[in-house]
Amino acid sequence: MCGRFVRGSEVVQSSNPAFRSLNQQPGAAQQGAPSAAYLQQMYAQPSTGAPARERFLTLDDVVAKTATVLGVGIVSAVVAMSINLTWGLIAPAMIVGLVLALVIIFKQSTNPALILGYSVAEGLALGGITGVFESIPQYAGVGLQALVGTLGVFAGMLIVYKTGAIRVTPKFTKMLIGAMIGVVVLVVFNLIASLFGVNTHLRDGSTMSIIISLVIIVIAALSFLLDFDQIDKAIKVGAPASYAWYAAFGLMVTMVWLYLEILRLLANLRDN
Repeated sequence: MCGRFVRGSEVVQSSNPAFRSLNQQPGAAQQGAPSAAYLQQMYAQPSTGAPARERFLTLDDVVAKTATVLGVGIVSAVVAMSINLTWGLIAPAMIVGLVLALVIIFKQSTNPALILGYSVAEGLALGGITGVFESIPQYAGVGLQALVGTLGVFAGMLIVYKTGAIRVTPKFTKMLIGAMIGVVVLVVFNLIASLFGVNTHLRDGSTMSIIISLVIIVIAALSFLLDFDQIDKAIKVGAPASYAWYAAFGLMVTMVWLYLEILRLLANLRDN
């Protein structure tokens, strides 16, 4: 799935569905590049004490909300690992996380309770899955490695975006979205084949599976660039400050995807 963000007459695609509703904000639809008067208005706005709907989105808002959402997820994961969460509870947590994600996306909600609820559910699910791996001596330490890898990729792609080493152009966006659609088709095909007892060797720990995981990790990492670009444009056109929660949710979605794929890759590498 992808989203759109409108800046003036330009329509920018996002690979993350969490950012698709930014184009429906009045400020985003009607404003082009910020004028001097607009920038002065942003400079003069209250920095504290004002309700979120009365302020424009700032980078500090996004950083603070992302840290909160990510922190809640990590704490939930640690709790799940400490109590040895079983598959009987991991599966419901994953379902709750999926339902909350769909509600947030389709209702375009910036409700902190829903977004933090999603973070808790995903944290419990990921912590439970990680705990299952960690209980096997062969996979000891794989969870910490996956977490460090995920945060490292996030930081690395932020640096890449800020330095302009890879520019988010319309062509780049279309290619990345196409690659993501291909991954979804591949995963669904493998799932359907497995239901009929057919081993496609795409996700079974084989050499082909490792290559597929590497490709998916690269695609997930590159999708951060589109997320950063959407946040940057939202700030420039004056999206409401409450959208910081939505931006944090979007980044969390990509992090969950990336963490699971890195965890799978590390486990497959140890098997081999």
